[in-house]
This record gives sequence, C-alpha cells and structure tokens, in this order.
Amino acid sequence: MKKILQIGAGKSTSYLIKYLSEHAEKDDFGYTIVDKNLDLARKIAGDNPRVSLKTVDIFDDEQRQQLIRDHDLIISMLPARLHMIVARDALDFGKHLVTASYISDEMKALDPEVKAKGLVFMNEIGLDPGIDHMSAMRTINDIKRKGGEMLHFESFTGGLVAPESDDNLWHYKFTWNPRNVVLAGQGGVSKFLHEGKFKYIPYHRLFRRTEFLEIDDYGRFEAYPNRDSLKYQKIYGLENVRTLYRGTIRRVGFSRAWNVFVQLGMTDDSYIMENSASMTKRDFVNAFLPYSPSDSVELKLRYYLKIDQDDELWLKLEELDLFDDTRPIGLENATPAQMLQKILEEKWSLQPGDKDMIVMYHKFGYRSGDENKQIDSSLVVIGEDDTYTAMAKTVGLPLAIAALKILKGEISKPGVQLPVHPDVYEPVLDELEQYGIRFREKQVPYLHYNPHHTMG
Repeated sequence: MKKILQIGAGKSTSYLIKYLSEHAEKDDFGYTIVDKNLDLARKIAGDNPRVSLKTVDIFDDEQRQQLIRDHDLIISMLPARLHMIVARDALDFGKHLVTASYISDEMKALDPEVKAKGLVFMNEIGLDPGIDHMSAMRTINDIKRKGGEMLHFESFTGGLVAPESDDNLWHYKFTWNPRNVVLAGQGGVSKFLHEGKFKYIPYHRLFRRTEFLEIDDYGRFEAYPNRDSLKYQKIYGLENVRTLYRGTIRRVGFSRAWNVFVQLGMTDDSYIMENSASMTKRDFVNAFLPYSPSDSVELKLRYYLKIDQDDELWLKLEELDLFDDTRPIGLENATPAQMLQKILEEKWSLQPGDKDMIVMYHKFGYRSGDENKQIDSSLVVIGEDDTYTAMAKTVGLPLAIAALKILKGEISKPGVQLPVHPDVYEPVLDELEQYGIRFREKQVPYLHYNPHHTMG
C-alpha cells in the first residue's frame, strides 16, 4: 500500500486533510500527518484507520528521515524557508514532493537530480500561486489554439472577509499568515509591463498606485501590484504581450490606509525596538512621530501625515485602538512589523462563525483575425466558517488533488515544476469544479490602456 506523508497541519490545512482522509480508503493509500499540534487533524480525520497522526521534531534528522523513507509522497505544509530540509530528504530517498510555495532558487537547482530519479516535485499548486497559474494557462492556451495572439494579461487575487462577516472599516480580516500581510511588497521594487513600457514602483509608493476592478455581484475592489509580474512571462508563453500585470486584491480604501503604516515605518522588520515589551499601542505610534512637549499623539500623527479629523482613513486608525495607553502590547525584543502584527491580530482575526472570501480576476486581451477582443474571468469562493475557510479550500484542494494524482501515476512528468502543463492543470481544474471552484468567463470590449499611442 502506498503512503502519503503530510508535514504541517496548521489551521489552513482543513480541506487538505478532509480530502485525503476521505480518499484514503477508496484509493487504497495510507496517510500520515505530522505536526506539533494535531488538534485540527484529529478533529477532521477522526478515527479513520487509514490515517496516522504523529508528533515529530522535524529538525531531528533521524526522526524526519525515517518518516520520509517510509512514505511514497511527501506534502510539505511547512513555512517556505523549511521546504528544502524536506526536499533534500525526499530526493535522497526517491520520494515525490508537493508544496504550495513558490519555487526557490535552491529548489530549482535540484531539477536535474529530480528528473534523473524520475520524481515529481510539484510546487506552486495552491491558490496564488496555483489556481492562478492553472486557470490562466487553460484560457491562454485555448485562445492560442483558436488562432488568437495574446496582447494583454492581468491577474489579481485576494483573500478577504466575506460580505456577511465584514464588520470593520478596513473590510479586511486575516485569512492566511498575518506576517505575510504585514511584510507584503517588501524585498524589492514591483515591476510590470504596461502597453509595452516597463514600469517600476518602489515600496514606499506601492500602496498609492492601485488599479480598480469591478466584479459582478460583489462590487468594486482595488489591487496593488505584486513584486515581479514579469517572472511568468516566458513560462506563460507571453513574450509578445504589451501589458503584463499581477496584483493583490483589497476592498477600496484599504491601500490608502495601509500606506500610513508604511510611511511611518511600522512594517519594517529589520531591527528590534528598545523596550518593546513595555510599550502600549500609543507608545508604539508615538515612537515614529516627532517629539513635541505640547501636542498629543493624535495631533502629531494627523499633522505629520496631513490627515483630516473627519477623513475615513482617520476613523480606520481609531478603530484599531492605536492610541490606547492602558496596557502593553507585550512583545519582547520585537521588530516594528511584529508589533504591528500583534495589534492587527487583535482586531482582524476570524471569529467563530466568520466567513472569508477568495477573489480572483483575470483579463485576457488578444487579437483574433483583424479584431482585438477580451475575456474577463472571475472566481469568488466563500468559506463555510472559520475552520473550513475559502482560503483553506482554494489552497488545500488543488494540492490534495495533485498529490493523489501523482501518487497514482496520473501526473508523472518528472522534475521540479509548477502546474502550467495541460496534463496537470486540466484534471485538477476539472475536479475543482466539483467542489464549486469554478470561473465565470465573459467576453467584453477590449481594454486598451493607450488608444492614442502617447508616450505612456
């Protein structure tokens, strides 16, 4: 009997565990889940005889390697920085590997050895990256197959709070790793292609350069650019497009308010703040403002960033209790980003019964004959509750489906890869539709950013 090993069982793995637990008997495989905290896995898997739960120290080489040696396919749900520990063992022992994370340079370097051993190391098979790749490639290849020439591609994704659980002025709650949200956009300039012109946005301007989107039944959204939209130009076969842009979706107004944290320096993760353990929220805000013996923290902040008292942006800041002076935030030796994350988690965590929402939107501009055309494609998924979230569903299900197909030999092309080939994305997308993960496509007038051919 073949066996799957899943390393990591955090709150975002509910659908992954549910799918593999339910398929273990039907498809005749064993399934082992490893984590320090197995409460979620125990709750979902129950007493399924095909499922084994283990607490293992993954930094203990002997324990980890013995586990990997005893299984046929490894799913790493660890933080991305730890995937290579698992990947090297999987390669040494000849095991397939599946992750939802971006392919790192270190992972890519394993490709020749992975191919030589006939192994599948499938990465970027969650939501973003994952469903975005697969849905984009399906439509792009369909357009090309019908003789079309791609001119324009934009892709946007966001994890948000569902309308029925939207009860704050930011219209946002954490549905994934909060640290990633706080650090979003850092680490380099954002770059993309607009009407044949390369464009660059430094971090300090990122949240003031947004696009607007209208999604049927759900209203207006905004999006800020991802760090490197050009990364997939060759992979997607879009070498000749004039516009290529990938972005992150938020509700309108979020980015302008988030920019306050960026301008103050609160998202910086590069240094430790002195006396952070004793700081109140008010102390934390004041630490980034000029000294004044007479003005309050509120006045200093409004003056410093030119915010009117009746501006909704100001109301957003007040809603976070940023000026509270009654108790310490309580983090020792913390960076500004860690302090900000702790403040936001108090206000933006999903509560019992809350539902989240995933939104994905693609724009495909292309030439067909002597006509320019456009297809807009959108996906909206609403979570069931704070355990079975839309984020867990759209990350976990594609990963689980691909893992099982690799185990059964239905996906077999070897190498370190992402899901951009039809033999991967077609069966995975088809099965996702059975779970309500289905795109709505519509033909719209071609969106031309530069009809008069100005400099741009």
